[in-house]
Amino acid sequence: MKNKYELEYPINSSAKVLFNLLSTPGGLSEWFADDVNLQGSVFTFFWEETEQQAEVIQRKDNAYIRFRWIDEDDDTFFEFRLTQDELTGDVSLMITDFSDDDEKNDAIDLWDSQIAELKHVIGL
Repeated sequence: MKNKYELEYPINSSAKVLFNLLSTPGGLSEWFADDVNLQGSVFTFFWEETEQQAEVIQRKDNAYIRFRWIDEDDDTFFEFRLTQDELTGDVSLMITDFSDDDEKNDAIDLWDSQIAELKHVIGL
């Protein structure tokens, strides 16, 4: 069984710019996958020899987007959620994902490297 975990990454960017990179094929192909296609609510992600499809199951502009991998049989999902500190205005990206216990560290390492690429794309 897969367990849910959450990661938080402070990102010094506007929510609108960041949400575009999290929710559009063009944005996602800049940091998340080599190429991304969108048909209806289904995103197809391409990495070298691999292809995977995810359906958008919830979305609120400039706030969050939740995907469900189509080839997963369970109730798991991955979500990008933007939070903004009311006092400082700092924006953070919250990632919710699921993994098996023995794969969690590898999954976190992968997110860390993906978010480093995202920050590079933004220019941070």
